Amino acid sequence: MTTPAARPHGGFHSTIDADHPYLFIDSCMQIWPDADFASAHRHGVAAYGVTAFMPHDDFATAVEHMMFWHLVARRHPHLYVVDTVEDVRRGKRDGRAGLLLFAQGGDFIGWKLHRIEAMQRLGLRVMIPAYNRTNHLCDGILDRTEGGLSRFGQAVVDECHRAGVVVDCTHLGARSSLEIIDRSPGPVIFSHSNPRALADNPRNISDAEIVACIGRGGVVGCVSWGPLVMRTGTTHWPTLDEFLACIDHVAQLAGNADHIGIGTDMSLGSYPPHETDPWGEPAYVSISEDYGRHVTPDIRSPRRAVDGFSDYPEIVNVANGLLARGYTDAQVHGILGENYLRVFEQVWR
Repeated sequence: MTTPAARPHGGFHSTIDADHPYLFIDSCMQIWPDADFASAHRHGVAAYGVTAFMPHDDFATAVEHMMFWHLVARRHPHLYVVDTVEDVRRGKRDGRAGLLLFAQGGDFIGWKLHRIEAMQRLGLRVMIPAYNRTNHLCDGILDRTEGGLSRFGQAVVDECHRAGVVVDCTHLGARSSLEIIDRSPGPVIFSHSNPRALADNPRNISDAEIVACIGRGGVVGCVSWGPLVMRTGTTHWPTLDEFLACIDHVAQLAGNADHIGIGTDMSLGSYPPHETDPWGEPAYVSISEDYGRHVTPDIRSPRRAVDGFSDYPEIVNVANGLLARGYTDAQVHGILGENYLRVFEQVWR
């Protein structure tokens, strides 16, 4: 039974009285200070891929934010910071939810490689090197250049694999992604990116990137965030079926369902307003202007996720939709979490 949440906005979710059988890993989300931590283990999520600190934080600030999640776990015994794959499996069995710490940006590294291992020891398990804009590691997906990895960025990729941190190519320029995949000795992921062939949004990724990721054994996390599902020329609230079509596209490119995951880009708690610089902002390409015009401009609205999967317990809708499309039960278990665990098992130390 699902208990509907009092939802002032999309950051508050219904709770379930009995857990579903799927080990669901959300490979991208945010948790804000007013989140309902007491109910976070009752939304049907085995592990949240929580953005552990802001994309452009320096090292000192990032460390402070990393330690906050350890404090959250200390205060809420039904939550824990994920260290190993077995932690996730044990947490699912025990009815607890894991906090899987992600970095959406590598600015914190500065020019000091040892900070990667330092953050890994604090719980960092997945890292995006750059967030939309170009930094000293590589080019971002919304910037105007296509320079790929810097020489220092190459060293960062090497160090991530040595230290046991999964490299995430979401938010990166296409050349950056392809060079990272080519350089990596093990699998990499896209934690929340959809096929650009279906939704021609500048934040989505090409078939070439998808195929390269699959070829190295990685996982593409299809994202249910509405602006990245909305098809060019449409004006309606994107549907669950349109999101599932993104999964189908990756499966068709792979020839199987072994390289697909799910990243919702949803939140627990109140997503803060976007800050703007009164002195002026760079002219980055907009990724949600059309969505704001036709569906909703409110970044906290449940309608920012697809119709049919804007509330965490609706992950069951995703599972049922995949089964109706002909995916096997084992494949659905893989897409909802087991495929990610395979990658983590290979990369984490």
